[in-house]
Amino acid sequence: MPKILAVGTAIPPYPIRQEEAKQFARKMFADSFSQVDRYLQIFENTSIRCRYLSKPRTWYEQGHPFVEKNKAYFETAIELGEQAVRRCLNKTGMAPEEIDHFVFVSTTGFSTPSIDAYLINRLSMKRDVKRTPVWGLGCAGGVAGLARACEYARANPSEKVLLLAVECCSLTFCSSDRSKSNLVATSLFADGAAAVLIGGENVALPDKNRIFPKMIHTQSYLWPDSEDVMGWEFTSEGMKVIFSRSIPDLVHADVMPAVQYFLAKTGTDLSQIEVFITHPGGKKVLDAYHQALHIPPDCLALSYQVLRDYGNMSSATILFVLERELEKCHAAGSYGLMSALGPGFSLELALLRWDKEEK
Repeated sequence: MPKILAVGTAIPPYPIRQEEAKQFARKMFADSFSQVDRYLQIFENTSIRCRYLSKPRTWYEQGHPFVEKNKAYFETAIELGEQAVRRCLNKTGMAPEEIDHFVFVSTTGFSTPSIDAYLINRLSMKRDVKRTPVWGLGCAGGVAGLARACEYARANPSEKVLLLAVECCSLTFCSSDRSKSNLVATSLFADGAAAVLIGGENVALPDKNRIFPKMIHTQSYLWPDSEDVMGWEFTSEGMKVIFSRSIPDLVHADVMPAVQYFLAKTGTDLSQIEVFITHPGGKKVLDAYHQALHIPPDCLALSYQVLRDYGNMSSATILFVLERELEKCHAAGSYGLMSALGPGFSLELALLRWDKEEK
């Protein structure tokens, strides 16, 4: 089974406290909402304290054409991507040229060649490294990308796979979009990058005394006729957010059956899951998870912490949670469940198990 060996993360240099973000939203949306302060209560309800942006706050107060936003995405994605990859590999003592397959995940900008090609050159990776760029999975991309990387490692047990998720959500902000969806997005989204190193079954462990999680099984689930729940509408100014208020309701109603169906295929019961690595799409979504799955809120403590400290960084966010989980000690045989919702409307699931390495 493929093993998750390390995670490295990176954030851009411009922190913004939630109170400052609220004042920014008041300035931008006051003319569009007659009772703007009532809507601004959402900023307190997110439980977010701080987020990190790719540009200073004043940059977002002006309109920018899509070509300028995408240039900023390109530059920031490369910088954050390199930082995250180096931090990930430094934890194992592995060099970039040892990577056999590079999976790149993003949703918040465009580049051809894709960002991974630039990073392969910048990191001096080997010329014949395989690469798989994945676009458009939004918040679900972290789990989906990890699943694809582990599937490759399962088929190639002697190879090392690097997953990188980079998102610059703040750069998609459209100053002319005065919709409630955009106001909600302004209270939640942020920027960040996360890299994960996956080793095939025959890859030597960087620390033989540690127990690393193995990927046991994965599942994708797509709700029918739900394309309008989450995503982008492409305009001349860029990516206009589509964000439905029905997401917590979908979690309440439909996540438990999907999780039970997934676990049943592996012969595992929900009661066996000790570790929940859940994408923190927002406080209401996390609250809906623990109510739908009948688990206490402290099972999602790391997800709430990442949401508090970084906001929602789309696909990269759950990998920030995974990084914190890997810092904890887990007994051999412990099961973990990764889950993330995304455009489609979709649910990505992954079952992990902490196993001792067989001699």
